Amino acid sequence: MTKRSLPPLTALRAFEAFARLGRMTTAADELCVTHGAVSRQIRSLELSVGLPLTEGPRHRLKLTDAGERLAASLSGAFDRVERTLADLRSADAAELHLSCLGTFAMRWLIPRLGTFHDQHPGLRVRVTESFAPADFARERYDAAIRLTEHVPAHGGEAIAFLDNFHGPVAAPQLVNGRPGVKAFAGLPRLHTRPHLQAWAEWERHTGLSLPEAPQNREFEHLFYMLEAAVAGLGVGLSPFVYVAADIEAGRLAAPVGFVRTPAQFYLILPPGPAKPAAAAFRDWLLDEAGSVPVPS
Repeated sequence: MTKRSLPPLTALRAFEAFARLGRMTTAADELCVTHGAVSRQIRSLELSVGLPLTEGPRHRLKLTDAGERLAASLSGAFDRVERTLADLRSADAAELHLSCLGTFAMRWLIPRLGTFHDQHPGLRVRVTESFAPADFARERYDAAIRLTEHVPAHGGEAIAFLDNFHGPVAAPQLVNGRPGVKAFAGLPRLHTRPHLQAWAEWERHTGLSLPEAPQNREFEHLFYMLEAAVAGLGVGLSPFVYVAADIEAGRLAAPVGFVRTPAQFYLILPPGPAKPAAAAFRDWLLDEAGSVPVPS
């Protein structure tokens, strides 16, 4: 690409402010510099372009013809930049970039987002998947949803909006209506690679002990494992909010119900005032979560 041959932006800004406002002192006030600094920038600009841009006595300077032409070009360019920035800020204010657990987004959040859009038709929600701890300094998003036992220490706002309950689930034909651990103890056990300790945690939370599984099957993601459970490949372990709709629809059965865990679902906001879209989403999310039933 051809390198631009332009004078320093500081000099162009000083000259444009003087040309628009008509006085060095007024231009200096706008730019938060001294009268002398504006004068020096204009002089350096004249030297850079090789043309006189101002003329007349020091305290009654006016623009030359070349100065008038340059001032008109600069003012038009700066106006366009200012309008573009205003448009970008307006568009950004209307969008929420949400970093979210993938399975939570698929199975709980997205099916409910229609009510948010109905209430806030001018706002947009962009969801990206992440399981890593929320880090607003490293990644650019406006809010995050995470499942954790500990309030994230990041200097912003962390709101626990849903308790977490987990329990074993399997295709109804596998457990055949039988209640209790015996309904699934002899089935292949399904796991997710990122959370292989899930079954041990469930045993600790319930005080129950399971016999060794006849077979263990691992999956890369929780939503893969849940589809495997629906397909009858074994018994999996899931948070209640991920499978509530499947249980109601008869796609999955929960033979021993669900037990509460120490972890909670958190909405995490960065430090500082929440942007309008994030504030609206926070209020909607709390209302929506308040209507979620607790598993029996």
